[in-house]
Amino acid sequence: MIIKKVEFVKSATRPSNYPPAERSEIAFAGRSNVGKSSLLNVLIERKNLVRTSSTPGRTQLINFFALNDDLYLVDLPGYGFARVPVAVKKQWGPMIRTYLQTRPTLKAVVMLFDIRRIPQQEDLQLLDWLEEFDVPTVPVITKADKISRNRRARQVEQIAAATGLDAGAFTLFSALNRQGRDEIWERLEVALEDD
Repeated sequence: MIIKKVEFVKSATRPSNYPPAERSEIAFAGRSNVGKSSLLNVLIERKNLVRTSSTPGRTQLINFFALNDDLYLVDLPGYGFARVPVAVKKQWGPMIRTYLQTRPTLKAVVMLFDIRRIPQQEDLQLLDWLEEFDVPTVPVITKADKISRNRRARQVEQIAAATGLDAGAFTLFSALNRQGRDEIWERLEVALEDD
């Protein structure tokens, strides 16, 4: 994917606030602090278009970014962080589920997992929704540089076992050395072509 132009479009909480469904969309989802903003910035070759934070749970809205004027990249709210107000936590599930269920232009969701963590209930819930709404899923394991090469295969196997996905379906990603960037784009281009 050649990145010519990227711009923030808008934030939304409900379908009436979404941009018109006039172009294909790729959404990004995962727990708070999984490295979603860092992955997006590496994919679009920008340092700070998607704001990264040392405080998990910062993304609390659905954020739409226009790529090359013909594709939306959609940053979904992170979930699972304890220090977010309960009222905000309760909104996340319905907000994400509504987006997945109602967005006809959604072509795939990049589902992120931290290589150091075993998937939790919220991760499995989101995978269930993706299956329920027949949304193609591109599973990515982030922070691959945080553990030794010797431990990576074991961690991938554990994440695969917890999610029920094939270990070969996952792409290992590191924002530090850009490992996995090209493979993720290849998988996304396949999802866009399958339309």
